[in-house]
Formats: sequence, structure tokens, C-alpha cells
Amino acid sequence: MYLRKSSGPRTVNLPDGSVMTLADLPDPSVRWVASRKALVVKAVSCGLLTRDEAISRYSLSEEEFDSWCRAIRDHGVKALRVTALQNYRQG
Repeated sequence: MYLRKSSGPRTVNLPDGSVMTLADLPDPSVRWVASRKALVVKAVSCGLLTRDEAISRYSLSEEEFDSWCRAIRDHGVKALRVTALQNYRQG
């Protein structure tokens, strides 16, 4: 079995007391839903991944990742739902 070396931590403790690991992150080939986007943003904000690692790992543009961060900051995880994007972009 081969384990890929990670430059950062393999686990982080979240403010709510739970633990997040690299194994908790979505597979890069899955369909994006709000909860998976939120996991990636949370992983970056708590230091499990760097912003650049997340962008590279998930083939995101900088603008796309930044828009996820803004949506969560301004409106919460529900703003990441595709059906809600127009509502939140207008306001």
C-alpha cells in the first residue's frame, strides 16, 4: 500500500470538537453539491489544505473557489446550491 506524502497536517481539530481528515474530503471526480463545496472551503479555512492545493486538486479556477468562500461568508452554505445562485448574486 502506498501512502502519498502530504506537506500539511493529515488531520485537524475543528472548533466544534470534531476531527477532519484528508479522507473526509470529496473525491475530485464527484458531482459538486453544496455540502461538498463547503467541505473543501472548511478544509482550507482550518488548514488541512492550502488554497492552492484545493484549486489544483479539484481543478478549480481561483475565481470559482473565491466565489464559494464569499457565498459561505455572506449567506451560508445554502448559497452554494446551484438553484439558489441567482438569488444570492442579485443581492
